[in-house]
Amino acid sequence: MYLLDTNHCSRIIFGDPTLIQQLQLHSEADVATSVIVLGELSYMVAKSERTAANMQQVRAFLNMIDLYPINLTTAEIYGSIKGKLVTVFGPKDKKQRRNFNPQSLGIGDNDLWIAATAIQYNLTVVSADSDFKRIQQVEPLALESWV
Repeated sequence: MYLLDTNHCSRIIFGDPTLIQQLQLHSEADVATSVIVLGELSYMVAKSERTAANMQQVRAFLNMIDLYPINLTTAEIYGSIKGKLVTVFGPKDKKQRRNFNPQSLGIGDNDLWIAATAIQYNLTVVSADSDFKRIQQVEPLALESWV
């Protein structure tokens, strides 16, 4: 079972033949994305010049795959991962740690939510983002890239 990150979803939506072929190769396995990815895709659409047409493409794509929500369990996993990142990569001084943000490591909150969703539902994250490799250093996470 696969959880597609935004970079893979957007490439599929806009016709990347390699990723479309990979999606077809994995059609027997469940392929899904997260509501967090939907938010990122919606933001991309909102910034575009062709909002209506692009949103139609996003919705058509989402009709082909499952969409995982976030809930209480997801939030607890998210907090645990973020805490582990601070413990492992953050400053050792408690005062500095209070103001430390994992984004300074190049790990965005949205990717933490996506990772938490994948861990909760035992999914493989499909992404080209290197921050998921950093997350793997503190929490087991199945990861692939179809790029």
